[in-house]
Amino acid sequence: MANEVEIIIADDDAGHARLIEKNLSRGGLHNKIIRFENGQDVLDFLLCRGNGTHRVSHTPYLLLLDIRMPKVDGVEVLSQLKAHKELRKIPVCMLTTTDDPREVVRCHQLGCNNYMVKPVDYDKFAEAVQQLGLFISLVQIPEVNGRK
Repeated sequence: MANEVEIIIADDDAGHARLIEKNLSRGGLHNKIIRFENGQDVLDFLLCRGNGTHRVSHTPYLLLLDIRMPKVDGVEVLSQLKAHKELRKIPVCMLTTTDDPREVVRCHQLGCNNYMVKPVDYDKFAEAVQQLGLFISLVQIPEVNGRK
């Protein structure tokens, strides 16, 4: 039996991260959520670097990634993940306030699986994340193996 998908939320805005978690749950998703406030911590977790927690082998992950974050921005995180032999399998959803068409193209060229602009309106944001939760509950996500 396949392991349940663990959802990684990388967003430096604590309010946005809480809204994402709450509305994924409202959308029917009750998966484990791991939250990071900067891109460096996401990379350390996934690449098994440093003294913090690290990913677990044979676990499927899905990454909800903001672009504008401290230390390492989301575009660089995306670039490093998609260049990695094993980690490139992780679906990455850019979930950001940046609606610049050049940024959308750039993220898709680097390998993001989808790009969602966070609506400014709370109700629209909540609805969009709930729909994302429904989508996530239907997709098949491969496990990430190995530690390096």
